[in-house]
Amino acid sequence: MNFNQDVIDKIVNLFKSEVIPAEGCTEPIAIALAAAKAREVLGTEPEHINLILSGNIIKNVKSVFVPNSGNMIGIEVAAAMGALAGDVAQELMVLSKVAPEDMVKVRNFLARGTVSYTKSDNNLKLYIKVKMIAGNQSVSVELKHVHNNITEIIKNGEVQLRINENSATAKLEDDAAILNIKMIYELAKIIDVNLLRPILDKIVSCNTAISVEGLTHDYGVRTGKNIKFSIERGFYGKDARNLSASNAAAASDARMGGSAMPVMTAAGSGNVGLTSSLPVITYCRENNLSEEKLLRGLIFSILASIHIKNNIGRLSAYCGPMCAAGAVSGALVFLNDGDYDMIGKAIINTLSGVSGVFCDGANSSCSVKIANGTYAAFDGAASAMNGNVITPGDGIVAGDVEATIRNIGELARDGMRETDDVILEIMTRK
Repeated sequence: MNFNQDVIDKIVNLFKSEVIPAEGCTEPIAIALAAAKAREVLGTEPEHINLILSGNIIKNVKSVFVPNSGNMIGIEVAAAMGALAGDVAQELMVLSKVAPEDMVKVRNFLARGTVSYTKSDNNLKLYIKVKMIAGNQSVSVELKHVHNNITEIIKNGEVQLRINENSATAKLEDDAAILNIKMIYELAKIIDVNLLRPILDKIVSCNTAISVEGLTHDYGVRTGKNIKFSIERGFYGKDARNLSASNAAAASDARMGGSAMPVMTAAGSGNVGLTSSLPVITYCRENNLSEEKLLRGLIFSILASIHIKNNIGRLSAYCGPMCAAGAVSGALVFLNDGDYDMIGKAIINTLSGVSGVFCDGANSSCSVKIANGTYAAFDGAASAMNGNVITPGDGIVAGDVEATIRNIGELARDGMRETDDVILEIMTRK
């Protein structure tokens, strides 16, 4: 497959747009970003903040720790921190400069019952509107489709920004439509890695660092540490499969547990970024593969994750890291010099086994799902390398990898719509 410069430029720009640093879970950070922007436009400390949020935003913020909050959780905390101490210029690192003294002000603000939220009545999966009032001044900021995509700003009834609906749709997802597994496979073999090296180096350094943090300290249910301890005690073998599950899960333990360390996201998700990168990094290091091989493996895994996730949507009832698990299985075959056919079989094997895993919000169980997805990725790759693939027509499996990915997208977008509603209803019961 030949790639002209225009195609390469599009892929490089897509990679740069989709793989960005974020501190904390991206949904509370998106709320904080919108609130920080509203405060900037308002020009003074708000007296009241009202949020209108899509169900998936509520689901993913309700139970997760907000970084630099002193182990506080939830929607109100994210909004107040963004409004009182956020730095909108930092985008998804908006809370990175919050200091302990800022949290005194935030706690006092929250104690007055100044933040409220309701569920939006639109059908958007990723939707945030922040309404902020101070005296006779008011501001509303709308963010939708993508975690840092502000589409409307209104101050005192006057529109300062309004992006029409056609151009406000998820541009990154539209751009990702160029991808397919065959293209990703061919591109990862020949692309000049230096075009992406600065981002790839950050993926390795940032995501490895938060993994070490999760393995060193106690966060959440300590999934990564539990696997590590089991390896040390001889209950598990010390192999790339177990080490990859441990490293990826530990990073999620830390991220969901309130660590303020940044991660390099993929497709709008820190957990997708961690899942798509850390098993590849671990496998390469355990097998003494070259740096170039590692970087090419990351390019494949990240782009394949973006492609699979693009079929599912930014937020859904389908667990995002399972998209990354499918991508990792293909990357493992890629690292073993498997051909396109074998890579496709690995992805099919993995996705067919994990596509029943649903997302019940960002919480401590994410690390468990990531460990399970990592194990499934290794098993799917091993099966494919031994010549095995799930039979076409069995369940959601189609005759090739792209058709299977499309089926899974349909399952996630349409089949799991009611699942999403039921999960949210269960999570918000009084």
